[in-house]
Amino acid sequence: MLSAKLGHFLDRPLRPIVKRIQLNPNIFTVAGFVVTCVAALFIPHNLKLGGLLILIGGLFDMLDGMVARTGGKTTRFGAFLDSVLDRYSDAFLFLAIAWYLAEKGNHTGAFLSLGTLIGTFLISYARARSEGLGESCNTGIMERPERIILLIFATLTGWLVPVLWIMLVLTHVTVVQRIYHVWRVMNR
Repeated sequence: MLSAKLGHFLDRPLRPIVKRIQLNPNIFTVAGFVVTCVAALFIPHNLKLGGLLILIGGLFDMLDGMVARTGGKTTRFGAFLDSVLDRYSDAFLFLAIAWYLAEKGNHTGAFLSLGTLIGTFLISYARARSEGLGESCNTGIMERPERIILLIFATLTGWLVPVLWIMLVLTHVTVVQRIYHVWRVMNR
């Protein structure tokens, strides 16, 4: 949703700066992944620091795409690597939040985190399967940028459970939106 509306809105204003970066975009992808893994390690022990690290990891994740697009360095492998590492990042973050909540005795919250993780994987799978069948599928209300923004908000405010309820519902609504979209496109 945010990707479709705001997409690459920073590409043009930051192009002069980003074009000077001579590093391979995959370096930013891996750096963002490493920072996110560190965030997941901190979340069970220091929720706010974990949230700040998610924010930093998210900035690297934005930067890799900008460097690739503005520098003409986009590759199919780079897109593949970014997608795979994003799934690992999602898994580590939601598992860390589940751990944090379980240690606090909030088993409902831990369940919500794991249920949201399932939804995030199904969102990704629905898109990949659709594209494997030759149809694009970039639809839905809760794509990765929205999830990361909500995770950052939840960890910085401590409002994990209310945000996880929202994310649980909206990730699975997004899966249904994608199923419906593919059904509609394939039945034209």
